[in-house]
Amino acid sequence: MKRIAVLTSGGDAPGMNAAIRAVTRTSIHKSWEVMGVRRGFLGLLNDDMTLMGARDVGGIINLGGTILGSARAPEFETELGREKAIANLRRHKVDALVVIGGNGSQTGSLALHEMGFPVVGVASTIDNDLYGSDTTIGVDTALNIALESIDRLKVTATSHNRAFLIEVMGRNCGYIALMTGIAGGAEAIVIPEVPTDPNEIGNLIAGAYSRNKLHAIIVVAEGAEWNADKLVHFFTENRERLGFEVRATTLGHVQRGGVPSAFDRVLATRLGIGATDAIEQDNLGVLVGRINATTVTTSLKDVVGNKKMLDFSLLEVARILAQ
Repeated sequence: MKRIAVLTSGGDAPGMNAAIRAVTRTSIHKSWEVMGVRRGFLGLLNDDMTLMGARDVGGIINLGGTILGSARAPEFETELGREKAIANLRRHKVDALVVIGGNGSQTGSLALHEMGFPVVGVASTIDNDLYGSDTTIGVDTALNIALESIDRLKVTATSHNRAFLIEVMGRNCGYIALMTGIAGGAEAIVIPEVPTDPNEIGNLIAGAYSRNKLHAIIVVAEGAEWNADKLVHFFTENRERLGFEVRATTLGHVQRGGVPSAFDRVLATRLGIGATDAIEQDNLGVLVGRINATTVTTSLKDVVGNKKMLDFSLLEVARILAQ
């Protein structure tokens, strides 16, 4: 009988639990045993893992976050730490490990694989910056939470004739900012991938005011050089040219905490099933993702070694539509 282990690592993402459920129940269907590892790679180091059955993952598909938890594990970044993790996995007679997570997590997956332990990754991060999947688990939910917040802020912005700078998550990737900015009808979008001139953003705000708009919305990615705090300070010093009074709101971790959308539940289920299929086919050292509406695997070496690119033409689309 084959025995696999599953863990979630890095930032939590809505839909992780659906992936855990899919991995567990699909494995049981294949007559395998499943061990859940608590608190990510830290659980491997601390030997914190237990057998899971079908009932252990009952009622979790609709829950945000991760029932297995996640934590930082600096020791795992060392070769001695990874050797300790592998020793614990082998002591439990684990044949393969499924790692549900984003860039940092899959870097850890690759390190384990290169040390000889079978690993399969599952693409999960709200940032959507992971090479090897068009969309990752948690992105759709995070986008909809951010969009709802923008829609609400637009109401109060219109009521008070103000401009709002809204900072969204995404680390060094501007995907969430770009997509919510387009969907939310923002006047400007600030992302890390494109240099920002605060004077140009100021001109966009002033232009919206001169066109008798009742509000202006600027969506800012947290990793941008000119984040919301810097921009609001700049605009406060240049208040007379803007027309609008400017306010800033940082959405922060509220974007991680939502109930997973139907899309994220189905995506996570597909990727979880894909992970057990990859193990069954001895297709190891890979990330399971979705490209062109098809579940695919990509070498972890390629995943870690490549950067996922945005469609920058959408910035021009946003500019045209903001008239």
